[in-house]
Amino acid sequence: IMGLTEDYKEAKEWVQNNLDLNSVRSDLNTPTEHAITYGTSWSWGWASAGSSILAEFGTLHLEFVHLSELSGNPIYTEKVMNIRKLLDKIEKPHGLYPNFLSPVSGNWVQHHVSLGGLGDSFYEYLIKSYLMSDKTDEEAKRMYYSALEAIETNLVQKSPGGLTYVAEWRGGVLDHKMGHLACFSGGMVGIGADDGAPEKRQHYLDLAAEITHTCHESYSRSATKLGPEAFRFDGGAEATATRLSDRYYILRPEVIESYMYMWRLTHDPKYRQWGWEAVEALEKHCRVEDGFSGIRDVYASTVSHDNMQQSFFLSETLK
Repeated sequence: IMGLTEDYKEAKEWVQNNLDLNSVRSDLNTPTEHAITYGTSWSWGWASAGSSILAEFGTLHLEFVHLSELSGNPIYTEKVMNIRKLLDKIEKPHGLYPNFLSPVSGNWVQHHVSLGGLGDSFYEYLIKSYLMSDKTDEEAKRMYYSALEAIETNLVQKSPGGLTYVAEWRGGVLDHKMGHLACFSGGMVGIGADDGAPEKRQHYLDLAAEITHTCHESYSRSATKLGPEAFRFDGGAEATATRLSDRYYILRPEVIESYMYMWRLTHDPKYRQWGWEAVEALEKHCRVEDGFSGIRDVYASTVSHDNMQQSFFLSETLK
């Protein structure tokens, strides 16, 4: 716990004295059983028509199944499996899962598909649900590989320079942008490679390596050797941020996460080297007196810190 003994103690005491699992369960009592509220609203004002977000309601499975295992109460598993079954049967455009769903009607609110923010962890949790069930959760497996096939068919692209990337999809129109958050997908495709159809296993591992290589390029093409929040493949750009609003780095873990998975899957030393490059860049550009800070422009030779150390830096990036 990195020396955070007192903070950990306070957190345990809060859980013991304040956490009511029944209130978490009641938050799923909507017509479609999507969680909407818990303390503060999960239905964000900017989310279209009060919709629920795929990456939020789609990532309850692991935690709620574990709650059932710990408590002996199957209701938690039943609730989240009802959500999954709805997602499985609902009509999906070209087999893709849009990011916004109405908790009232159970219909997609708009057709924006992304492996980055708003969608990312839904796909990650499908394959991890299968793996963590000791490979008995066949529903999760089927949904994952079906989604991956749709992603390959509709979103995976090859740039003129030979870089493989995962674009976003907006109502049938491709947006040739890949967010840093989507860079987890290299590792995700990698860890699922061995359980795909036999004739697809090497293909999936190759695809994972190609995506991870592209994300490394987004780092190596910056002055700081850290990657931007999003990078594009249009107007002659390849794996670089073309908009000022995308040039920042806030200590995100996804690229390093894919390095770790690919190293463990292949033992190719380049993934360790890439990880060390990121460590050196973090030390050089992000370390400050009291910790680490994000930077406002990865392409600037003189960095400007945002004076914020995100919680996921400790819990994910360093891990």
